[in-house]
Amino acid sequence: MNKKIHIKTWGCQMNEYDSLIITRTLQKNKYTITKIAEEADILILNTCSIREKAQEKLFHQLGRWKKIKEKKPKLIIAVGGCVAAQEGKKIKLRAKYIDIIFGPRTLNLLPNMIQQISQKNNFVINIDSPKIIKKFNINLKNINKGIKTSISIMEGCNKYCSFCIVPHTRGTEISRSHDSIISEILELSHNGTKEITLLGQNVNAYRGKNEYGEKCNFANLIRYISLIKEIKRIRFITSHPVEFNEEIINLYKEIPKLASFLHLPVQSGSDKILKLMKRRHTIKEYKNIIKKILKFRPNMQFSSDFIIGFPGETESDFNKTLNLVKEIKFDFSFSFIYSPRPETLASNFVNNTTLKEKKNRLNILQKQILNQGRIWTKNMLNTKQKVLVEGYTKQKNNEFFGTTENNRTIYFNSDYNIIGKLVTVKIKNIYKNKILGKLYNKK
Repeated sequence: MNKKIHIKTWGCQMNEYDSLIITRTLQKNKYTITKIAEEADILILNTCSIREKAQEKLFHQLGRWKKIKEKKPKLIIAVGGCVAAQEGKKIKLRAKYIDIIFGPRTLNLLPNMIQQISQKNNFVINIDSPKIIKKFNINLKNINKGIKTSISIMEGCNKYCSFCIVPHTRGTEISRSHDSIISEILELSHNGTKEITLLGQNVNAYRGKNEYGEKCNFANLIRYISLIKEIKRIRFITSHPVEFNEEIINLYKEIPKLASFLHLPVQSGSDKILKLMKRRHTIKEYKNIIKKILKFRPNMQFSSDFIIGFPGETESDFNKTLNLVKEIKFDFSFSFIYSPRPETLASNFVNNTTLKEKKNRLNILQKQILNQGRIWTKNMLNTKQKVLVEGYTKQKNNEFFGTTENNRTIYFNSDYNIIGKLVTVKIKNIYKNKILGKLYNKK
């Protein structure tokens, strides 16, 4: 009888990709996936530790699963991801009923860990290894991954920003081989994928080797992917401004398939705060990247990450951030109040800003970016947009929907099936929760 697995995932797209690796690895070992926790024989929690209170969120979830285990004593509970790598055995000390702790780089060993528990009924922990164990590539044969798919090209980070726990939980930068990435994308393209998003903590630091042992940089990887006929659109997340070099900037001139939307984290608009954050770039350097890209793509849109209330941030520093937001006209952001993370340099900094003030600043910033996003949407009226068609609505058989380069979902009618096509749509009406267009032509 096949064992049933239930996986709960928190965090970024990398975590989502890790959960996909877990799923495929366990399915290969004859496990089946269930969406209902109470039906499962094995419960897996894939965690994120970027923000504070991740541990408390973890234990609240484990507390709910404990009740299931009380009714099913043979139930196996496994905790993985960044919180697992960060806290290790401390999780077991507080939640004695868990069975497995694994890290982002040891998730491929999960079937063996489960087997150990099943045979010996002992606690198993493996959160790291002197050598990389994680296998990025997964068996995609006969799997319909959908029109849009994300894949990991590298993991870890060497930057050691003073606020960031990623180098401590995911390790230093390790790039996948060039050939394994291209092989995976080719397989995905044969299964219907039209848009690829490349994932990594710092994708523009990619240095993967090909079968001849030669290194391939990020720009060349993009060029290779663009040659795959079935792939119509390419995105990537996340980049670091320090390594966003001229060659990568020039891709926006060379590669039409590269989406005219870029997520480029800046974190603060103040050079003083950037220095404290150990970001190693200035606002002038950041803005120069934006200006150069805009020369090739005048209608390019940008999103970014912001940390509000970092130790030492004054009202003047915050206003510099707000001014940068207005100048660049960011369309979207991931913005949070600073959370001190263990093992990071900034966790030792003194922070005199009150929580009330931090919340007020965050609210001002988020409202500004939300308003800018609405203006970007409003300005789409009567424009022609490239839309990647993802499906049709169940309410109307001839109404299709798809995504623009700036991540808006557009609804429009067509008398023939155009799912998976990149089409031109003219925007006719913009409502609060829906954008309507008219099919202009089919490519």
